[in-house]
Amino acid sequence: MTITNDIKYVGVNDRSIDLFEGQYIVPEGIAYNSYVILDQKIAVMDTVDAAFTHEWLDNLEHVLDGRKPDYLVIQHMEPDHSANIVNFIKRYPDAKIVSSAKAFVMMKNFFGTDFADRQVVVGEGSTLSLGKHTLTFVTAPMVHWPEVIVTYDACDKVLFSADGFGKFGALDAEEDWACEARRYYIGIVGKYGAQVQALLKKAAGLDIEKICPLHGPVLTENLGYYLGLYNTWSSYEPEEDGIMIAYTSVYGNTKRAVLQLADMLRAKGCPKVVVNDLARCDMAEAVEDAFRYSKLVLATTTYNADIFPFMKEFIHHLTERNFQKRTVAFIENGSWAPLAAKVMKGMLEGSKDITYTDTTVKILSALSDESREQLTSLADELCRDYLAKQDETANKNDLTALFNIGYGLYVVTSNDGKKDNGLIVNTVTQVTNTPNRIAVTINKQNYSHHIIKQTGKMNVNCLSTDAPFAVFENFGFKSGRNVDKFENCTPLRSDNGLIFLPRYINSFLSLKVEDYVDLDTHGMFICTVTEARVLSDRETMTYTYYQENVKPKPQTEGKKGYVCKICGYVYEGDELPEDFICPLCKHGAADFEPIK
Repeated sequence: MTITNDIKYVGVNDRSIDLFEGQYIVPEGIAYNSYVILDQKIAVMDTVDAAFTHEWLDNLEHVLDGRKPDYLVIQHMEPDHSANIVNFIKRYPDAKIVSSAKAFVMMKNFFGTDFADRQVVVGEGSTLSLGKHTLTFVTAPMVHWPEVIVTYDACDKVLFSADGFGKFGALDAEEDWACEARRYYIGIVGKYGAQVQALLKKAAGLDIEKICPLHGPVLTENLGYYLGLYNTWSSYEPEEDGIMIAYTSVYGNTKRAVLQLADMLRAKGCPKVVVNDLARCDMAEAVEDAFRYSKLVLATTTYNADIFPFMKEFIHHLTERNFQKRTVAFIENGSWAPLAAKVMKGMLEGSKDITYTDTTVKILSALSDESREQLTSLADELCRDYLAKQDETANKNDLTALFNIGYGLYVVTSNDGKKDNGLIVNTVTQVTNTPNRIAVTINKQNYSHHIIKQTGKMNVNCLSTDAPFAVFENFGFKSGRNVDKFENCTPLRSDNGLIFLPRYINSFLSLKVEDYVDLDTHGMFICTVTEARVLSDRETMTYTYYQENVKPKPQTEGKKGYVCKICGYVYEGDELPEDFICPLCKHGAADFEPIK
C-alpha cells in the first residue's frame, strides 16, 4: 500500500486471532501496521507480531527493492509491535534502533539486550533527518505504556500515532471505524484520558494530513471527526444522549423489570435505549456502551450478601477506566435483604461527577404494584430532560426556570435569518416578576448584539455545571459572523424558532425584546418571557465554578512570557506585541498578564 510517494505500508493482517490481548473478541481480526519512509536514508516504523515474521520481512524486502534500511523506529514496546526487533537486526545488521530511553530498558527485559551498540535515544522534540524528511518525536507516556513516542513527518504531514487512533479489525474488514475504534480505545487506552488529552494538545500544533496508527486503517480524510471523537472519549464526556441498561437476572424477574423500564424510556422520548445482559453479552461491548451514552441503569440481584458476579466484574471494568460524568440509576432485587444498590453505589464512590437518581427501584423477588410505581418514577426522572425537549410533552410555562438565573454563565442563541448564532454571556438578570422581565446585556462588538437588535428575540440557555470547556471555546472564542457554531449540533428549537442547546443546560428562556438601553460599549435588552422550560436539576454554572473547575489551568511552569486571562493561552517572549490577538479566544493584548 502506498501512503505517500515516499511512505509505504508493510504491515500484515491477522485473521487467525480470536482474542486480542487475551480478552477482546475480534471477529474481523486485527492489523499490525508497519511503515517504511524512503529517502536518502530509510526509516522503518515499528515491526509486527511474532506470528508474522516472514510475511513482514517479505513485505519489507519488496518495498526496499535492494536497498538497506538505516533506522528502525520503535514507538511502542508491546510485543504485537516490537516482537521482530531481533529478527530485523539479524537481517539488517547495520541499522540503528531509534526509540525512547524507557523502551530500551524494556528491550533488555524482552530480549536480554538493549542493543547498546546501535541505540539512538530520542525524547520530546528530538529530530531525525532522513533527507527531505525530518522526523520529530513527541513523547506520549501512558498512551498507553510509559515508553510510547509518536512521530511527525513534516514533509508529508503524516503523524505516526502508535496505538492512538487504532481499531480492531483487519484492513480488509468492511465495517464502521467508530464502533471498533471506540471499543478498542475504551478497553485499552480508556484509563489514561488525561494523558491522551495532553497528547491531543501537542498534536493541535501540528499540520496533519494523514494519521498512521499501529492498528486499523490509515486516516486520510475528515481528520477533525477522528480527533473530535478522541477528544470526547479522553475527556470522558458522553458521546451520545441515551440510556444504557446493564443487568443480570437469575430467574427472570430482574430482566422483566428491565424490559418494562426500557419500554417506558422509549415511550417517553429517550433517543436511544440499549439493554445489555451482562451474563451473555460481550463485556467489552457493554463497557463501550456505558461510556458512549449519557445515562446508565444498573440492575442486579443481591447475591451472597453482595452482587451478582457479572455485575461486579462490569463495574470493576468501569471504575478501572475512570468512569465519570454520567447519571446513574439502580434497580436491586433481593428475596429477604436487598443490598445490591448499596454495594453498587459503594463501588462507584471513587468515580467523579456521578449524578444519582432520586429513585431506586427495590424488587422483593418479583415485581409488585409498589416496585412498578418505582419503575414509573424512575422512567419519569430519567426522561425529564427528554420530555422537556419535545414540543408535545414539554411544560412550556415552567417559570421555575427563572430560579436558575444567578451570576451564572449562559449561551444566548439567535438567528440572523440565514444562520443560527450563539455567544457566552454572564449578564442575565430578572428585573421584575409582574410581568416577568429579563435584562440581557451584550457587548456591541458581538455579532449577536447586531442580530438581536434587528430581530428582537433570543433564547437564554442556562448552562449547568456539567458543561465542558469545549462549550466555552465554541461560543466564546469565535464570531458567529465567520463560523457556524452549530455545525456539529443537531438543533432543537423552541416555539420562537430559535435553537436551544440539547445538552449542558438545566433550562432555557425564550425572550422577546420590549425595550433597549444604550450603555455605550454595551446594549441592555429588556425582555418578556415567551417560553420557559426546565430540563434538569443540575446546578447553574456560575462564573466562580467555571474559573475553578472548568477553565484549564495555564501551563506556565518554566515558561517566560504572558498568559491570556480569558482562555489560558501562553505567549512566550520578552515583549507582548500591542496588537497581539490570542489565537484561541481572539482577545487582545489587554487581556494578557505577565507570567509570575
